[in-house]
Amino acid sequence: MNKAFTKETDDGDEDGAPIPPLPAGAGGKNYMTPQGCARLRAELLQLIDEERPKIVETVHWAAKNGDRSENGDYLYGKRRLREIDRRIRFLTKRLEIAEVIDPSVHYGGDQVFFGATVTYADEDGQEHAVTIKGIDEAQSSQGEVSWISPIARTLLRARIGDTLRLTTPAGTREIEVLEVRYPAPGAAA
Repeated sequence: MNKAFTKETDDGDEDGAPIPPLPAGAGGKNYMTPQGCARLRAELLQLIDEERPKIVETVHWAAKNGDRSENGDYLYGKRRLREIDRRIRFLTKRLEIAEVIDPSVHYGGDQVFFGATVTYADEDGQEHAVTIKGIDEAQSSQGEVSWISPIARTLLRARIGDTLRLTTPAGTREIEVLEVRYPAPGAAA
C-alpha cells in the first residue's frame, strides 16, 4: 500500500508538539514533594533505560522484515516510540521547572501549607481528608488534590478551627478545618 494512503508516517510528525503548559493558576510554579519528584524521575529513567531501547530493538527488527506499510510490529512500534518520546519530553520539562518542597518542615504545625493532609467537615457534617500535592503527582483516587485545585486554594494558609467558604459549581459551601497533619521529618509520604 502506498504511504499516501496510510495514517502512519515514518517522520515523527508529532515530535514538534508543544509540551502542555502548567494549568492556569499555577503562576509558572511546579511545586512537588520529594516523593513525587522521585516517582517522576524513576518513570523517566525507566522509559529511557528500559522501555525505549526495547521498542527501538523491535522496530529495528520489524523494519528488516520487508513491507513496512502492512507490518504491525513496525507500525505499532513506531507509534509507541512516539508516545514514549513525548512522555520523556514532558517529564524532562516538568522536572526541569520543579520546585521540590519538603512538607515535613511543617511537622506539628496547625496551619495548612503545601503537602499537608487536611481533614475538614462540610455543612452536612461529613468529614473529608485531602492531601495537597503537586500538579503532576496528585492522584485523586488516593485523596490527593493539586495545590491549584479549588479545595486546596481554599484550605491553604487556614488553621485548625477556621471556617472557610468553598466555591463549587453547585454554589458556595462552608467547611471547617478539623485537623492538619504533615509527614514526620525523614518519613516517606
